[in-house]
Amino acid sequence: MDFKQARFNMIEQQIRTWEVLDQDVLDLLSTVRREDFVLPQYRRLAFADLELPIGRGEKMWAPKVEARVLQALALRREESVLEIGTGSGYFTALLASRAGHVTTVEIDPELASQAAARLQKGGFANVSRAIGDGAQGWGEETCDAIVLTGSTPLLPERFLAQLKPNGRVFAIVGEAPVMTARLVAWTAPGSRVTTDLFETVVAPLRNAAAPARFRF
Repeated sequence: MDFKQARFNMIEQQIRTWEVLDQDVLDLLSTVRREDFVLPQYRRLAFADLELPIGRGEKMWAPKVEARVLQALALRREESVLEIGTGSGYFTALLASRAGHVTTVEIDPELASQAAARLQKGGFANVSRAIGDGAQGWGEETCDAIVLTGSTPLLPERFLAQLKPNGRVFAIVGEAPVMTARLVAWTAPGSRVTTDLFETVVAPLRNAAAPARFRF
């Protein structure tokens, strides 16, 4: 398979047409090898407009979603990122290529181990990895950006409290069949701006925060 041509087609036919025009993001998609982060049996589908299975019942985002979120975060080299849901490690690699440091948390030890091996092989030294349940918050340190790679019916306030000035949280909020990809940005103490980017449906994080259900 001509991976170089397939990568070019992905960028031109999927990514650009989905309002991703940041040249730095497009260049990054050309250099971080997505095919190295998918399961061997799906290697030929690495650039397809699909949510590919990564094992353990989980899937990785479609390429256009990865690109759109990376563009919206507008990360800078000096910034720190908290990622909830390492998954395959591919989006972690994209984050690490733009930010100064990434802390990534994965609840599934097997997925965490596989992602760690891929990231190490790719030379992504600015990534700290943790195994645990981060669906409703992780750690006490503040950071510049937080990304939830699985959906959540409710966005826990704890994530917003962990933002540094001018920080932002990305999350896919809601329940199927209606979910919204949302960016919440810190603008001043106690003040935030919420931008809805697009609609999509992805699987929820395990133990994601959910609204209380009325019971008779």
